[in-house]
Amino acid sequence: MNRRSLFLAAPAIAIAPRARAQEAWPTRPTTIVVPYVPGGPSDILARTLAQHLQARLGQPFVVENRTGANGAVAAQYVARQAPDGATLFVAASGIMTINPLLLARAGYDPIRDFTPLTVAISAPNLLVVNPGLPVTTLPELIAWMRANPDKASYGSSGIGSSEHLGMELFAQRTDTRPTHIPYPGGGAAATDLVSGTLSLALLNMATVVPQVQAGRLRAIAVGGRTRHPLLPEVPTIMEAGLPDFTSGSWHSIVAPRGMAAPLATRIQSEVTTTLRLPEVGQRLAATGFGVEASSATELTTTIESETTRWRDVVRRAGIAAG
Repeated sequence: MNRRSLFLAAPAIAIAPRARAQEAWPTRPTTIVVPYVPGGPSDILARTLAQHLQARLGQPFVVENRTGANGAVAAQYVARQAPDGATLFVAASGIMTINPLLLARAGYDPIRDFTPLTVAISAPNLLVVNPGLPVTTLPELIAWMRANPDKASYGSSGIGSSEHLGMELFAQRTDTRPTHIPYPGGGAAATDLVSGTLSLALLNMATVVPQVQAGRLRAIAVGGRTRHPLLPEVPTIMEAGLPDFTSGSWHSIVAPRGMAAPLATRIQSEVTTTLRLPEVGQRLAATGFGVEASSATELTTTIESETTRWRDVVRRAGIAAG
């Protein structure tokens, strides 16, 4: 699928002398490639950035949705583009760390084929259960899963998703064996969890917080390193008794490989400055994501460490590559 939407050019604005002294931004429209359908976190991030960058730089930005193969289609496309700043890519954590582990022919290398810019946003996963389950704490849930292996089933947004591998890691760390039921999206898994078809799940915060707040799901623990402001009363999984356990997702901004360092620095600066605007943070917080706005080096380190972490989980779980 190839969906494009063009923001109307805003009136040109004066650029500060410091910005003019930096590497020039391309004069033609800049395309921000999104690997998923419109409406999700990647798409919201891209459109929010496009709107504000256009206003800051006084030139048009295009958001282009290229779907397929869990993001691999878009990644392959971006990797073939010129590193001139005219193409940027919203690359989710799964694309940069998990796809290459599960796809026999992913068609791209997360480190070799892209110029890293920033970890833009991140969100923890939330461990939730159907309210009919007789558990309210993490130790109670683990005990129930061990006592009821035939009833313990969980859903995810698909094989290889952060929700799937997060639960595989949870099962390995707790010596439990829940049955995995993959869905085409986290929303569908949450629906079956509410109905009682599933017993538990480790889903993205943005997907399940509304159901938790409405009492349709029970939150057990948060997969982040700190409690989440939307559910401050819910402990982290580490606080609840599972040391050094985290599960979540993030979205980065990268460019094609080979970008000149001055241009990469300019783009990284403009993107992170935009991400730190209060109105941008508020817009992204509404999706359940928090702003990271990291350095390029921090993004590279995150890709490498997360790949190592999930490679071991995939190996131990025996998840076959496609």
